[in-house]
Amino acid sequence: MAIEGGMPIRSTLLPYARQFLSEEDIEEVNKVLRSDWLTTGPKVEEFEKAFASFVGAKEAVAVNSGTAALHSSMFALGIVEGDEVIVPTMTFAATANAVVFQKGTPVFCDCDPQTLLIDPVKVEEKITDKTKAIVAVDYAGQPCEYDELREIADRHKITLVSDACHALGANYKGRAVGTLADLNTFSFHPVKPIATGEGGMITCESYESAEKMRRLRNHCLTSDHRERQEKGAWHYGMEDLGYNYRLSDIHCALGLSQLKKVNDWTNRRREIAKKYNQTFAQMDSVTPLGLRDDVTHAYHLYVIQLELDKLSVDRGEIFKALRAENIGVNVHYIPVHMQEFYKREFGTGEGLCPIAEQSYERILSLPMFASMKDEDVEDVIEGIEKVINYYSK
Repeated sequence: MAIEGGMPIRSTLLPYARQFLSEEDIEEVNKVLRSDWLTTGPKVEEFEKAFASFVGAKEAVAVNSGTAALHSSMFALGIVEGDEVIVPTMTFAATANAVVFQKGTPVFCDCDPQTLLIDPVKVEEKITDKTKAIVAVDYAGQPCEYDELREIADRHKITLVSDACHALGANYKGRAVGTLADLNTFSFHPVKPIATGEGGMITCESYESAEKMRRLRNHCLTSDHRERQEKGAWHYGMEDLGYNYRLSDIHCALGLSQLKKVNDWTNRRREIAKKYNQTFAQMDSVTPLGLRDDVTHAYHLYVIQLELDKLSVDRGEIFKALRAENIGVNVHYIPVHMQEFYKREFGTGEGLCPIAEQSYERILSLPMFASMKDEDVEDVIEGIEKVINYYSK
């Protein structure tokens, strides 16, 4: 074992995720750098239209992060103080933070123990007369149970939002992620399905909602720089308190180039997941997350659950041992309701979402990205087998 001074499986660390940039990507960015527009220019609208077409949505609004996409969605919904929004606790903190940015109250919901996706039965239990929306997170890249969530949302006359930051390229019952909720949010951080450096997108069917979000990203001004230049005008108004959530033409050029590769990259991640699945099906101490038959998984993450009763150490020791072998495992996520901010400000704590809390102690994210070589995949498998066998009871 490398953690005890032995030779590690790899000489350098294999990260859990990373971006891949081609020469074509670099050249598209260079074209913008040679142009008249670095931001608020024509590439923004071009990227929005291409992205909307790719997922099959009417509208797409580009912003500068997945967090900005989530916040813009809450703004478009008119979330204010006193409103409640149901969110899964098994997610990154930004999902809940976006509600708080609007002075709303995130109501944390537990997950399905097999998939770690938000549990529609538990969603129903959380609804009150203050509930304004449900946020469904496509954890690891697997779409949530949208038909059930839609039925609940429609029956209670509340809005359904998809945090699809993990799931670009996935499908639910033949329908593309990006069209499954009233508002659908994406991230283009370097570890996500496509990378623009930083960046995000919201898709929807409502022109009015899209326009609200476009104003928000530009300080809630009535026009942007490009519009004023085309009209030869200088005057603008500020209708509300907005933010600088703009995505530059540099980022959008990279996004346009990366978007062409989504299907190929998604297929590659599924190939890797298939190899992992075949291996771990033979191991008693490791359980992959459940996969429903009615979806195609984007596999932004590949998450396993450790069967701790069959191991002599906890997840922390397994993590350290794999890292010593240069297998860059990670953990996604600490349940948000267990974060100190939410404990202090909203009175959350242990016992609120017991399935997520128990799952957190068992989960590991394995390396998963489209440019992984077959040799990299074999190294991960060898590392898991080596460490798990060593610590098996």
